[in-house]
Amino acid sequence: MFDLELPRIIEEINRGNKKRVLVQLPDGLKPKAAEIVEAIEKNTSAKAFIWFSSCFGACDLPLGLETLGIDLLVAIGHNKYHKAIGGW
Repeated sequence: MFDLELPRIIEEINRGNKKRVLVQLPDGLKPKAAEIVEAIEKNTSAKAFIWFSSCFGACDLPLGLETLGIDLLVAIGHNKYHKAIGGW
């Protein structure tokens, strides 16, 4: 029904040699959290963390990631905003 794009995520983590990865999911995908963490930790040298707070879209990013030592934020389920010529 949907593609978590785990191979793409794993490739990005390995390419950048990331060690601490935070995964942000909308509520409907949070049941897949364990599967995502397992895939990341099995196929990379990174430690994966799940952001279990609310997630209301692409503008709702966690703050303070530097304090936690997060190297990469993976925001699953977000769409890009596309601004039309001439305004919104």
